[in-house]
Amino acid sequence: MLNEELENENNLELDAQLEGEETIHEISSVSGLYENWFLDYASYVILERAVPALEDGFKPVQRRIMHAMKEMDDGRFNKVANVIGQTMQYHPHGDASIGDAIVNLGQKDLLIETQGNWGDVRTGDSAAAPRYIEARLTKFALDVVFNGQTTEWQLSYDGRKNEPVTLPVKFPLLLAQGVEGIAVGLSTKIMPHNFRELIKGSIDVLKGRKTTLLPDFPTGGLADFTNYNGGGRGGKIRLRATIEKIDKSLLIIRDVPYGTTTTALMDSIVKASENNKIKIKKVVDNTAAEVEIQVHIPPGISPDLTIDALYAFTDCEVSISPNTCVIIEDKPRFLNVDELLRLSTTKTVRLLERELEIRMGELEDKWHNSSLEKIFIENRIYRDIEECETWEAVLEAIDKGLEPHKPLLRREVTQDDIVRLTEIKIKRISKFDSFKADEFIKKLEDEMAEVADNLANLVRYAISYFEGLLAKYGKGKERKTQIRTFDVVSAQKVAVANQKLYVNRKDGFVGYGLKKDEFVCDCSDMDDIIAIRKDGKFMVSKISDKIFMGKDIIHVGVYNKNDEHMVYNMIYVDGKTGISFAKRFAVTSITRDKEYDLTKGEKNSKVVYLTANPNSESELVSITLQPASTARVKQFDFDFAELLIKGKGSQGNIVTKHPIKKVVQKALGESTRGGREIYYDEVIGRLNTENRGRYLGSFNTDDSILVIFKDGSYELTSFELSNHYDVPNIEVIHKFSPELVVSAVYTEGETKVTYVKRFVVETSTMGKRFAFIPETKGSKLLAASVHPEPKAEIKFQRDKKSDKETESLLLSDFIDVKGWRAMGNKLNYFKIFGVSIQKEEETEVVKPKTGTKIIKAIKVEPRIIQEQPASFFTGDHVVLEIDNLEPVLNLDVDNEQTGDLLKPVKPPKKQLNLF
Repeated sequence: MLNEELENENNLELDAQLEGEETIHEISSVSGLYENWFLDYASYVILERAVPALEDGFKPVQRRIMHAMKEMDDGRFNKVANVIGQTMQYHPHGDASIGDAIVNLGQKDLLIETQGNWGDVRTGDSAAAPRYIEARLTKFALDVVFNGQTTEWQLSYDGRKNEPVTLPVKFPLLLAQGVEGIAVGLSTKIMPHNFRELIKGSIDVLKGRKTTLLPDFPTGGLADFTNYNGGGRGGKIRLRATIEKIDKSLLIIRDVPYGTTTTALMDSIVKASENNKIKIKKVVDNTAAEVEIQVHIPPGISPDLTIDALYAFTDCEVSISPNTCVIIEDKPRFLNVDELLRLSTTKTVRLLERELEIRMGELEDKWHNSSLEKIFIENRIYRDIEECETWEAVLEAIDKGLEPHKPLLRREVTQDDIVRLTEIKIKRISKFDSFKADEFIKKLEDEMAEVADNLANLVRYAISYFEGLLAKYGKGKERKTQIRTFDVVSAQKVAVANQKLYVNRKDGFVGYGLKKDEFVCDCSDMDDIIAIRKDGKFMVSKISDKIFMGKDIIHVGVYNKNDEHMVYNMIYVDGKTGISFAKRFAVTSITRDKEYDLTKGEKNSKVVYLTANPNSESELVSITLQPASTARVKQFDFDFAELLIKGKGSQGNIVTKHPIKKVVQKALGESTRGGREIYYDEVIGRLNTENRGRYLGSFNTDDSILVIFKDGSYELTSFELSNHYDVPNIEVIHKFSPELVVSAVYTEGETKVTYVKRFVVETSTMGKRFAFIPETKGSKLLAASVHPEPKAEIKFQRDKKSDKETESLLLSDFIDVKGWRAMGNKLNYFKIFGVSIQKEEETEVVKPKTGTKIIKAIKVEPRIIQEQPASFFTGDHVVLEIDNLEPVLNLDVDNEQTGDLLKPVKPPKKQLNLF
């Protein structure tokens, strides 16, 4: 601050001395100079290097390349080195930047037609040297980008050439190609969009409809645009590679996310494998015309979990943050893509209007000149100049001869018009054909009327223009990127078990570095660990090499958040009263590294029995009291099945008021939560237990899922939540039962005959597809269902002259259930256009307060389905012998907490088959 004050004082003194004297140089402070220089530099980078203009969608280097190529264009290919040299007349920044920009434009396959090795955006291979590759403008570029009559020109950097300020592009080119640039203080990142969708979007803008543009990437793949935010700031796109599961040991990656390459993708997979994030045998790149990266999986590793791990730990999934920034009137502006499309379409309409106005002017000039010529020759006005001796007299004579005919003209006759008449050659006059002249003028008048009509109906004309572009250039430009909604892959859940968990129970240390202590289980280095101590307190912490979690640990294991099926059965002694309580609880949510108390919180409380049960199993335990207790019965059984499963903070039910010597497990009970309620999310193709999507049913250990694919095959899968299902290729997905009948209608490829078949699934192999229709070329599954009373709607035509008809057919009456390999019965209709079969009835789950699940089917009387126990596996249990507990006073407890017992559900006389 002091330096600034001194500098200001010195400047004031200097100004006073120079006041009244002639100023030779202006005095500026150094800080001011740097500020001005930086602003000039920042403005230059923003306007001249990094950010594209809204008017044509080009950065300056791209615009100059296109202008140079138009000047060179003769229909033949030119060496890129030559194009670079021509462009340097307009772009003073070296050949390297120009060459990179040309390759970038050429790889987008829209404006530049290429010849030679131009590299590959999928693999990251670079293009050959400019002297080896060639380029020319595409027909699309010549039609859409250039028009010298509507172009605004400026001098080039050295003043020797004219270059366009912007090119008159009549297409949303910026959105079609996409662009990325980093300037000073801001950046732009606009995604490429589909050619056909942009044209249809422009038509929608002209018709006043709302547009919703989504990017389409040249590399294909899958994309989730849930948080796209219209391409504006703060948006996010999730991109995934398409991973195909060939079998249990092989995955194939069919494409790469936009912005990455096969080389980078393979490197990320190898790195994840080296860091023990995923387990693979090897990865092989067989990319040629199509991307093909093979990921080989070792035996015993789930391919579905591996797919999730690839998305979680490698470049198979990437995120992009768009930022639509463009230059409008020499200023950067932030928009969204729909606003950009609207502005681009409006600009195109104005350009089309300008072209029509220019064309109208040309036609009017031609009509005027042709009409004057016709009048001049037909009325032989040229003879009036034979006696004229001066040029002025000639002009005056012609003007006088035209005077009677001027009312027929559309504008005044100028001296230039008269001079033009004097230049008509005698040969032309002698061969003048009045009929042809009238025809030519009539043709001009028709075209003028058409142009005038287009000017009066600009929107209609613009729509016709865009439709013409779509018809002429839209073939083969279909969408490459599939629009999906992704699930959130938890890295913690898909990480492989790359560590071993150890515990020192006495000292209270847990971690994967305690290799001399007790082994607990395999885990990953991303897991959370739960540790329950003898005093009834527990804590959840992130696993590490060694962490202190409290002395006297009685249970330690991997903690899974929101796992309602992991139930702990516990008996503890209250330190204040000496009363023993039993409780069943689940730990579904916690704060990491926070200590929780499972007892009433009294000092000297102790846990005497604890088991962890991954599938909420109950158990029967034998309790032995201290010999010194006053109880008459010193040994009795206690059944945990009589307790409700509550939260971790519940007090529990009284077991006994007397001191306990030991508790021993007598028998392991069944799961009290029943099977898992599984839902299928048809948007992302995943299973869940969170009520998202269609309810499939309650699943126990041995249950499975039947998947019928649109290619005429079926597969039995487990109900693991990590399973992946290819939604577009699935016809039916349903809980499997041996009595389930599949009804299908298909066309045999060779004979083109349509068949109906009904069968039960006789195979039991899991994870393998079986084709139930002939595998001949052209065979096609038309429809399939597992509805018990399938009704097919058949659309057919008796002959070419007849109208299309629809007929209903009850398939259970048409054909009996046969083997899954049987051909079925012929469907004797004429030409069939479509078949649809009634799908299985939708169901919804109602959860009453008792916890028993009631399935309610649409149009079906609801009945109670008997709960079936599931048995996955049991957890560890700890038996603690308590020999030195002091006897406690006998207390009268008026209201012992007993809890509500689960009432058994009576099975119905007949099981209801809803599907």
